Amino acid sequence: FTVVVRRVDGLDREGLRALADAAKSKLGDGVVFLAGEIGDGRVAMVAAVTPGAAKKAPAGSLVKQLAPLVGGGGGGRADFAEAGGKEPAKIADLLAAARPLIEKLLQA
Repeated sequence: FTVVVRRVDGLDREGLRALADAAKSKLGDGVVFLAGEIGDGRVAMVAAVTPGAAKKAPAGSLVKQLAPLVGGGGGGRADFAEAGGKEPAKIADLLAAARPLIEKLLQA
C-alpha cells in the first residue's frame, strides 16, 4: 500500500477533493490524506482510499479519528470522506498522527 499524507493550503473543499481523487487514481493501492487551512481559520481534510485499502483503513473511520485533533468532525464512505475543524494551528499535529494511524490500520 502507498500512503500519501500532505498539507495543502489555499484550496477550497472542492479543490481538495479533486486533488485527492487525482492522487488516488495514480496510487495503485493505498490512501491519500490531505489537510489544509481553507480560510476564516478553518481546516478541511479529505481521505481518499482505494478499494483494496478501504477494507483495512476506511476513509470515514480515518476522518472520525483524526478530525478531533483540529477541533472538528466529519465522516463519509469507505472510499472517500471529509471533515472540517477550527484549529489550523494544529494541522501539523494532525498530519503527524495521520501517517502512523493509516500505516497501523493497513498492516492489521
